[in-house]
Amino acid sequence: MKFLITGGAGFLGINLGRYLLDRGHKVQSIDIAEFNYPDREKFKVFKGDIRDKAALSEAMKGCDVVVHTAAALPLYKPKEIHSVDVDGTRNVLQTAKDLGIKRVVHVSSTAVYGIPDHHPLFETDKLDGVGPYGNAKIEAEDVCVEFRKQGLIVPIVRPKSFIGPERLGVFAIYYDWIRRGKSVPIVGNGKNKYQLLDVDDLCEAILLCATKPAHVANDTFNIGAKDFTTMREDFGSVLQYAGFGKRIVGTPATPTIWTLRTLEALHLSPLYKWVYETAPHDSFVSIEKAEKILGFTPRYSNKQALIRNYQWYLQHHKEFENQTGISHRVPWKQGILKAISWFF
Repeated sequence: MKFLITGGAGFLGINLGRYLLDRGHKVQSIDIAEFNYPDREKFKVFKGDIRDKAALSEAMKGCDVVVHTAAALPLYKPKEIHSVDVDGTRNVLQTAKDLGIKRVVHVSSTAVYGIPDHHPLFETDKLDGVGPYGNAKIEAEDVCVEFRKQGLIVPIVRPKSFIGPERLGVFAIYYDWIRRGKSVPIVGNGKNKYQLLDVDDLCEAILLCATKPAHVANDTFNIGAKDFTTMREDFGSVLQYAGFGKRIVGTPATPTIWTLRTLEALHLSPLYKWVYETAPHDSFVSIEKAEKILGFTPRYSNKQALIRNYQWYLQHHKEFENQTGISHRVPWKQGILKAISWFF
């Protein structure tokens, strides 16, 4: 089949594109960012904004399936987040409908559950966004449901935080500290269960949503690792792999959160509310529905996914030494956290 990936130059976009190509599909990409990967010639690349109907229509023509991964992440300004994540999603769905494309796989987020009071989380649980990003993801899902009622097949996947090759962003801070032989502080004691997801497993789930019969796929699915333990144990596995004898350092949750709130307000730290306020709590979803209905079978544990991402980081971090930004493709500027690292 021929796929269009919105946000195709992003971390998920490039991994998904390669995953699809390896399985014999054709892949087109549209992204506002430059598609500057070494294997660019394997893709048909369009540079454009998903809010631009003309650019989107040109990129989407002739495609069988659209996978909508493009999003403005939490470090963007609230107005931009809503414009891209809600209005952009509506534009993608309307354009697909206008062109007669029957299926759009929408990549949402488990951020739609906010900071829940129970676990595991099921697809039927209440939605409660934290901050502009979480709220926009909920609104975007509402738009998807509108288009389902109009006859479009719109599978929605809600992935946990996903990692793997090409992933930087907030995880680059964690990997940078480990590479420099530092211990890593976390919010709370680290005994909470915190589920992650390897990007390859997410790609499998997306392809299942793109290829399963409509009566199976036209639904909403949590996607996450099946094998995970505590934050202290899983994140500590990378420090053990690094071999410097360093460890995860727990901190008192409440004062740490208040400190991070202050640093965020002063623009001294890139960590945002959803990251540090969910960090000391259990955070995991049930993937039973995806397993039973889609046949989803995750391959990677939390530990394997983290170490795989760290291995890629070690091989490539010098390429990003002078780059920072607010996407998952580049390291986030550490701000005062860089100075704090010297105490660990």
